[in-house]
Amino acid sequence: MTPEQIACLDSNAISPPAGHYSHVCVAGSFVYVSGQLPIAADGTPLRGSPFVAQTKQVLSNLDACLKEAETSRERLVQVRVFVTDINNWPAFNEIYKEWIGAHKPARAVAGVSELHYGLAVEVEAIALA
Repeated sequence: MTPEQIACLDSNAISPPAGHYSHVCVAGSFVYVSGQLPIAADGTPLRGSPFVAQTKQVLSNLDACLKEAETSRERLVQVRVFVTDINNWPAFNEIYKEWIGAHKPARAVAGVSELHYGLAVEVEAIALA
């Protein structure tokens, strides 16, 4: 695969990347979604918002990235979740289960000491194109 065969895209439905990266890259049969934080479309981090609201925003941002790459959550193959408080894992799991439905891609969770902007959750993913 050559660099010309990799399409890196940004979704207009979410806040522009704050650094030197793309929201999502399509390489061959795979779609790689950068870590999505709970940041509203206008660029406002949901710091201080309840964990549930942060989680719903992250999953909405993930949907926007998948749509930009012309794929969907039903084509996810792996999801990685980072939470600053592992005690929020059951709440995340319930929201995620409702969001993803019957599909069960591979998944990992990692408790981390902090995330950018003092946010509570981040999700990155790999899907089929």
